[in-house]
Amino acid sequence: MRPRIGITTSYQDDRQSVDHHYIRAIEMAGGLPIIAPMLESSEAARDFAALLDGLVITGGPGITRGLIGTLPDDLPAVHPIRDRADGLIYAAMRDRPVLGICYGMQFINAQAGGTIYADVMAQRPESIAHSPGRGAAPHPVIFERGSQLADLLGPNIIANSYHIQALAQIGAGLRAVGYGPDGVIEAIESEDGRLIGVQFHPERMLEQARPLFEHFVARCRRVDH
Repeated sequence: MRPRIGITTSYQDDRQSVDHHYIRAIEMAGGLPIIAPMLESSEAARDFAALLDGLVITGGPGITRGLIGTLPDDLPAVHPIRDRADGLIYAAMRDRPVLGICYGMQFINAQAGGTIYADVMAQRPESIAHSPGRGAAPHPVIFERGSQLADLLGPNIIANSYHIQALAQIGAGLRAVGYGPDGVIEAIESEDGRLIGVQFHPERMLEQARPLFEHFVARCRRVDH
């Protein structure tokens, strides 16, 4: 049976929604995508997590946990319902693999006690534009030698860029393993390899990033819970 991979969603106007690119990436990598409902109790989150072999935390609006500074006008804050639901399902996954994408990487870092720049261009003036609305373009991401991402994707890739926030201080048990040309952190991994976070959107660049999803699904296949 295909590993069952939970996928979180966006939330707006009392509706959950998810970009189909995430679904396609997990299916093509051999996983069974399962949309994660936005639950309100830790008990329900534990019961739902018991169905899963892994979790993808998708992109989203402005994270508010561990925030340094004030969110800019062009980045709305995450809705409290999503913030709570993401926290419950993440906690319930315990020792199973989690892949965080964009907001998802920032979320993992904040959960580990790390901090997030509210607006990296304002707070790090040397940084390049990372948001399409501010003139961002694809740029290199360089991975640390010996990291999982370097093994999977090579020493560097040309990545897309869809973020205004960025990691400041890395949380406990995590390490930065990928950087943009301006030094902005573009990837993290946990010391035990269970958690991977990327600031770019690999689901939109599968010609390069498919090995990441295949590796993630393979790790989920080996999980015993």
